[in-house]
Amino acid sequence: MYRRLFLAIASATLVAPPLWAGEGLITFKPGVIQAALDDGKTVFVDYFAPWCSTCRTQDRRVEELRAENPEYDGNLVFIRVDWDTYRDHEVVTSRAIPRRSTLLVLRGNEELGRIVAGTGKSEIKALLDKGLRPQS
Repeated sequence: MYRRLFLAIASATLVAPPLWAGEGLITFKPGVIQAALDDGKTVFVDYFAPWCSTCRTQDRRVEELRAENPEYDGNLVFIRVDWDTYRDHEVVTSRAIPRRSTLLVLRGNEELGRIVAGTGKSEIKALLDKGLRPQS
């Protein structure tokens, strides 16, 4: 009896917080974007391929901007979709993603902005800033 009680209490204290609590970058799994949106989060989605030089440049810019402004981490959930794994999945087709190196900001049922193959720091900053604006 005590062993079961101990296990129940131990299990309850080890329940993981939502995937986005304090995460730097979440690797996409089906349902994770919708779960964050349903929880009222603003989501930055990076359609990435490790062999894509444009994707790697975008990644460096995003990381620079996140280091410069901690508000991004406090207000956005960053999710990376592996293009090679999910190129034909609903996460790509439902949002008409044309190619890897596409960046999106989503809130609720709305797409706040998108960049396709853009690597300029000011362009990516403007996209991230859309995620900081209050919901209208």
